[in-house]
Amino acid sequence: MSEQGRSVALVTGGNRGIGLAIAAALKASGHDVVVTYRSGTPPTGFNCVIMDVTSTQSVDAAFAEIEDKWGTPEIIVANAGITKDGLVMRMSDEDFENVLDANLTGAFRVARRATKGLLKLKRGRLIFIGSVVGGVGAAGQVNYSASKAGLLGMARSFARELGSRGITANVIAPGFVETDMTAALDDKRRGEIASSVPLGRFSTPEEIGNVVSFIASTQASYITGALIPVDGGLGMGH
Repeated sequence: MSEQGRSVALVTGGNRGIGLAIAAALKASGHDVVVTYRSGTPPTGFNCVIMDVTSTQSVDAAFAEIEDKWGTPEIIVANAGITKDGLVMRMSDEDFENVLDANLTGAFRVARRATKGLLKLKRGRLIFIGSVVGGVGAAGQVNYSASKAGLLGMARSFARELGSRGITANVIAPGFVETDMTAALDDKRRGEIASSVPLGRFSTPEEIGNVVSFIASTQASYITGALIPVDGGLGMGH
């Protein structure tokens, strides 16, 4: 707990887009939020630390700083990730491995380090931000889809291993979200994507943040090992 008696929530890659919306939702729910970022400008209104999830040393250093300044993170949102899209015939080993290292192994590094504190607390939330493409696949995203699919097996293993200590582990899988990346799509492509979604639109980042906030709450204390889609119905059945 922080000095104010509120739980500390950690959001990796929380300086923009979905991560920033998650951080804002958790803050609105009364948590002391710590945001990690690798580069760029840290967001205002949050405690911020630099963390590169592809480096165990960086992850360890960031956690040491967080624990020293604000206390043990009780809610862990593994959101940091990258894309390196390309058709499979042209995808290099490096492009495949880099995406797996950031999105899957990076989430593992963060969760592994966080578990030290959670086991002492005998409670906690591990929340992994997956993607609808982890279930349905996507042309040009063999690496990204594989990394997001891997989060589910990892989260469910965490759930089985840590459940008896009051620690839950879940995956939240967004679909198409209104972010800087999707804003760059032309109107025709946006229309094609939206028409493939049963709800007929992209989600807002806030809609993802709200679900994360629920899973982080005491109301979700009996939910673990779950895949929670927030995708407008795009991936239903997967």
